[in-house]
Amino acid sequence: MAETITAQQAAERCPEWQKMVAGEPYDAGHPELKAARERCRSLYHSFNTCWQEKPERDALLHDLLGGRGDLCAINPPFFCDYGANIFVGENFYANVGCTILDVCEVHIGDNVLLAPGVQIYTATHPVAVAPRIKGVEFGKPVRIGHNVWIGGSVVICPGVTIGDNSVIGAGSVVTKDVPAGVVAAGNPCRVLRPMTAEELAAGEPD
Repeated sequence: MAETITAQQAAERCPEWQKMVAGEPYDAGHPELKAARERCRSLYHSFNTCWQEKPERDALLHDLLGGRGDLCAINPPFFCDYGANIFVGENFYANVGCTILDVCEVHIGDNVLLAPGVQIYTATHPVAVAPRIKGVEFGKPVRIGHNVWIGGSVVICPGVTIGDNSVIGAGSVVTKDVPAGVVAAGNPCRVLRPMTAEELAAGEPD
């Protein structure tokens, strides 16, 4: 069985890791990257088969994710490529079936809700046939602001930024940036309307 290594070890030992997180073309088949993915799969398998929410799941998430707030709840099953490139804020919740392909960094703010089946992709491939069939890959980071609600089965594509307080309707495919303070939905996802002052103020102390 291949050696499993941490993301830190991959970063130190593998130039392909540096290319990957920088969004440059890289060789996904490099042995060090394969070993890092193997470690990630082992961790999320343990997480997905752990039915004790605390403290066992918290310990596994600490080892799996690059960074997280104290209040972080993910309902299994959960899947990712490396885990180490995922950073989530306080009061984060992801429902069942979330997949994050984190070849580049994914930054998620505070008070973010992910409904079942949300997919976040940073990984992509060349359009040109020759490099694509040779296994060349690259990525683009994804950023989600604070107080965002992502509906069920939403797909967030590489390079997308979603602004603070926005809501993305179920089934949307988000191919472009979404500004702050809007309700957006569709395939491709489009802004439907700005949120009202009352909606933006909800939950604020009197």
